[in-house]
Amino acid sequence: MKEININTHISVFNGIDELPYEVQSLMHQAIEVRKKAYAPYSHFRVGAAILLDNGKVVLGSNQENAAYPSGLCAERVAIFQAGAIYPDAKIIQLAITAASDTNPTKSPIPPCGACRQSIAEYEFKQDTPIEIYFMGESGEVYKSNSIGNLLPLSFDKTSL
Repeated sequence: MKEININTHISVFNGIDELPYEVQSLMHQAIEVRKKAYAPYSHFRVGAAILLDNGKVVLGSNQENAAYPSGLCAERVAIFQAGAIYPDAKIIQLAITAASDTNPTKSPIPPCGACRQSIAEYEFKQDTPIEIYFMGESGEVYKSNSIGNLLPLSFDKTSL
């Protein structure tokens, strides 16, 4: 038997003001679109903003449904929208913010497992890492240089 150690590197910023200017702008766009989320069941709103290599920004917010599996997370709304409108563009950065209507959300909220897998698919497709910034409604912002930090041992087309 052998043992495999997996290391993850996350940078921590004390708040939005510590982020590089262009990332601050992206995060503010994620905050604004978060407010437009359709979350009548969970009352948990998520916004995502994606910067593409063509300079375009694509936004997404979570969209719930009474039949829970039919809803979609903000990250996947934005990623699939980017893939549909700009299929040849690369995703450079992804900013995510989450807030509850009922409880303060001060800890950084990472993408769920399904969103991590979707991000991995696009990172693999474009063969370049995607910077991922995520936060709650306020407080610290975490940065991962690649989905590999959040989803080690990922599943991709080479596994098929």
